Amino acid sequence: MIGLFILRGWLMARRTVFLPDGVDRLVRDALEEGESYSAAVARLIEAGIRAEGRRGPPRYVGSGDGPKDLGRLAERYLASLARSG
Repeated sequence: MIGLFILRGWLMARRTVFLPDGVDRLVRDALEEGESYSAAVARLIEAGIRAEGRRGPPRYVGSGDGPKDLGRLAERYLASLARSG
């Protein structure tokens, strides 16, 4: 799901991402008092990119427009692999 929200003059992209359980635990452990999960994820990503000294996204991050049902298609594909294995 990709959406755009305008909050108090800020243009924000809304993305749905799936994090492995280990990464989820790291985010939850890093939450600051009163901080939302999304804010913590954004803060940690920004800190990681700054720590690496990069000025743009890592090479392995894909971007662009894809089909709206990409997540569902991926789930269907993975479920078919699980059934056939």
